[in-house]
Amino acid sequence: MANTQTTPEVDPFTAVEALRTALDGADIVLPSLAVDVGSPSLALVDLGRVRADVALRLAAALAKETAA
Repeated sequence: MANTQTTPEVDPFTAVEALRTALDGADIVLPSLAVDVGSPSLALVDLGRVRADVALRLAAALAKETAA
């Protein structure tokens, strides 16, 4: 089950840029990656919609990282 608690000290803009940089390193682009400005108190990051092949590449990159 996912942790739904917010961490107010985490800046969502910093999180988006860190994620974008990590994804770039894996040659993965999430075109809709952005801060959800509609709910600033929650510090949400909107990952957006992606094609199925991109989702599979993201899953493979995450699996490789957790196996290391």
